[in-house]
Amino acid sequence: MFYIGCHLSASKGYLHMAQEAIRIGANTFQFFTRNPRGGKAKDIDEQDVAAFLELISEHQFGPILAHAPYTLNPCGSDPRVRSFAFEVMADDMRRMAYTPGGYYNFHPGSHVGQGIEKGIDLIVELLDEVIDPNQTTQVLLETMSGKGSEVGSRFEELRAIIDRVACPEKLGVCFDTCHVNDAGYDVVNDLDGVLDEFDRVIGLDRLHAIHLNDSKNPFGSHKDRHEKIGEGTLGLEAVTRVITNKRIRHLPFYLETPNEIDGYAREIQLLRQIRSDE
Repeated sequence: MFYIGCHLSASKGYLHMAQEAIRIGANTFQFFTRNPRGGKAKDIDEQDVAAFLELISEHQFGPILAHAPYTLNPCGSDPRVRSFAFEVMADDMRRMAYTPGGYYNFHPGSHVGQGIEKGIDLIVELLDEVIDPNQTTQVLLETMSGKGSEVGSRFEELRAIIDRVACPEKLGVCFDTCHVNDAGYDVVNDLDGVLDEFDRVIGLDRLHAIHLNDSKNPFGSHKDRHEKIGEGTLGLEAVTRVITNKRIRHLPFYLETPNEIDGYAREIQLLRQIRSDE
């Protein structure tokens, strides 16, 4: 099964997102748990969730991926910033219980001058507070591009977080093709080598999802600007190798390209055609 989706707005509820996904040929999707810049999440409508769960079961959806707001920084130097991150993530974990078996993705954060080791310690501290060993939600650390003082641009940094948390079985990784390219892993010319490195450092069994993006910036630029599929420095051939690679082709792929809904529909159709032509 090829699980492919894109980022959808949660403003009209879960059922609407599933219906929109089906309309554009997707069988999974990503959404923000609340405004990407922060704020209160919309109240859960249990009837909406029940109808949603029935529909995605009927259409054999892959896992849905909730994305934490961009403003969340678990390793900020300001205690108020870390407190906000805790409140949001704890609330999101409670909300994710309504959609069992889903993924929750977040950016590990920026250490803002405290150093990588201190940043990792703070991220682990927060995760140990918000993760319940009985939860069905898998929390995913996103691979980052390395701009500024970001934590997570090196596979070793993500592995250090996984090794130190109390419930490592609840933690995995979301591999962002734009971010990994910009961080200096050569996805274009040596995808198998990158996956070998990921497997050696983290383990491919920890890889649960792919953010499928082209990049506006060159290899190793340590920036983070996504591009439409085939229109950036990765290019369509490299993206094709990603979605057809035998070691990761079974994973769900989530588009975060700079598109409106019709643009996502075209990309999904293109990627489905590529997979069907194998």
